[in-house]
Amino acid sequence: MKIDGRRYRSLWPLADASAVEAIDQTALPHQFVTRRIADLEGAIEAIRTMRVRGAPLIGATAAYGLALALRRSADDSALQAAYRALLASRPTAVNLRHALDDVRSAVAALPVAQRAAAAWARAGAICEEDVALNQRIGDAGLPLIAALHRRLGRRVNILTHCNAGWLATIDWGTATAPIYKAHDSGVPLRVLVDETRPRNQGAALTAFELGQHGVPYAVIVDNAGGHLMQRGEVDLVIVGADRITARGDAANKIGTYLKALAARANGVPFYVAAPYTTFDWTIQDGLTEIEIEERSGEEVTHIAGRLDDGRVARVALTPDGAAALNPAFDVTPAELIDGFITDRGIVAANAKALAEAFGRAPISA
Repeated sequence: MKIDGRRYRSLWPLADASAVEAIDQTALPHQFVTRRIADLEGAIEAIRTMRVRGAPLIGATAAYGLALALRRSADDSALQAAYRALLASRPTAVNLRHALDDVRSAVAALPVAQRAAAAWARAGAICEEDVALNQRIGDAGLPLIAALHRRLGRRVNILTHCNAGWLATIDWGTATAPIYKAHDSGVPLRVLVDETRPRNQGAALTAFELGQHGVPYAVIVDNAGGHLMQRGEVDLVIVGADRITARGDAANKIGTYLKALAARANGVPFYVAAPYTTFDWTIQDGLTEIEIEERSGEEVTHIAGRLDDGRVARVALTPDGAAALNPAFDVTPAELIDGFITDRGIVAANAKALAEAFGRAPISA
């Protein structure tokens, strides 16, 4: 996608293959900054601090982090140590484990001297695959939006939560891929962008990238979604996911569950967009089996923004010493999801349909 007319990906290898460069998402939307990731520690820091974030991008960053670690030492002990350190960097998004397993499998049987180069090549292939997967998600979701436009005879209003855009992937995004495809094909639409407290990924990141691409949007406070649905001002909800169980429960940014409840109460279709790498076939019950990351309470009690004089500052929102709880994700049960927009097409949110679409054995009761 583009920033100020120049094409970017969220993460890219340097020409000399010495490191990768990533857009620092903690600086957006007020500053455009890139960060160089040159070793294992840099990859872990970027993931933990959310300089890179979004399930697919976390996975890609971890893949390159493992490749960089193997340049330092590539024996079995070093491989396992780097794998474990990266896996622990953030707990909820399953793409992280999927990418690390992919790279480890690609190099495990190779001679130690060949592992680093093979891991680097595999990390690059993971990034290219992510772009292709997201384009297929866009192609699968475009007819859904176009059909809504034909039926309604007017602009389609789409609500999204958090940032499941190209900044959360290598390119195109998950929830935004159908939106970009529809916009580029001439379907009139407007995106209602949840601010997504406490880190404001919607207001800061989704609004930034939609604006750069010329997609009409309006930022709304998180609590406005239900009200707008009651008034008939939301035609469709599309969100991303960080982990989806075999039966279709979906973990996504905190607040997603409330939007799903409001959508069901008001007859608004609710879809989750995700590639195959976000599905965790080892678990069924999202409420009990998905680990929900607890982040620092300071993300709730403080906020960063641009002052009138142009400086970016961090300010307190709450009384001194206020306690805060900060679960980063919630789980939307499958029964509240109308379908998954995937690289295999649109799939119903139930175990049988998912198993058939992805060629998996049906889960046991």
